[in-house]
Amino acid sequence: MSEVIDFRVRLPLELRPSEDLPDDYLAQYDRVLDLSANRHRSLAELIADMDASGTGHAVVHAEYEYGDVADALNEAVAKVVTDHPDRFSGYGTITMSPLKIPRALAQVQRVADLGLAGLSLQPSFFGIPIDDRLLYPVYAKAGELGLQVGLHTGINYTVTFPIRNDQPIQLDQVACDFPGLVLVACHAGWPWVPEMVAVLRKHPSVYAEFGGLAPRYVCEANTGWEVMFRFMNSLLGRQVLHGTDWPVFPMDRALAEWRAGGLRDQVLEALIGGNAQRLLGR
Repeated sequence: MSEVIDFRVRLPLELRPSEDLPDDYLAQYDRVLDLSANRHRSLAELIADMDASGTGHAVVHAEYEYGDVADALNEAVAKVVTDHPDRFSGYGTITMSPLKIPRALAQVQRVADLGLAGLSLQPSFFGIPIDDRLLYPVYAKAGELGLQVGLHTGINYTVTFPIRNDQPIQLDQVACDFPGLVLVACHAGWPWVPEMVAVLRKHPSVYAEFGGLAPRYVCEANTGWEVMFRFMNSLLGRQVLHGTDWPVFPMDRALAEWRAGGLRDQVLEALIGGNAQRLLGR
């Protein structure tokens, strides 16, 4: 059996640089996701949750949605990885507001120098489409350095930025222009599930990761996920990644729901660890 790998966890709040998030921003996310009870979970609690769920390894993302904290986030993620190399890999990030190419390229180089596995980008939170040409030098540099790129897809729950910039069809253009660059569609593109599946089918270098979602709904009928379930259980079994977006979704519950979801044994093993193991070279 492959090691269980959670491909998306958040850097614990205690290790993050100070972020002065607007009250209305936090209130909106708590209305939708109810993060108030879990927002302050610590690194020790993250490791304890991994142990309790049987998760051997996790990818810590330097994700952020507001301000300019990229440099500090990269260093913080790298320290977690350095201190716990058997338990964690990391995805760094770049400054998105304002996005200045020389600085962004220096940050991509720093991410590589820190030994992180990829970049975690959330363009929609800054009003930027995934396939915006402003990001192309970043994609090119990532590919040159062998870094993967995780991109927010699906829904952003702000009341400021439209979700059209989260549509996964935009990954098609990026994958066409950067063949071979590993692109990870974080949150797997719902509600645009058929187009997410089409992009995966066309591009073997694109992966769907299900962080922050309840696996039971991916596996159940009449939820909008039917096309994804059908294809991930057959042709796309090597392009799907288990993730929780911890502390957004409990690790033990996510794994239990995947295991009860009716996936073929070999697909389940690939989803919860095998595919990530291959991407991370573990």
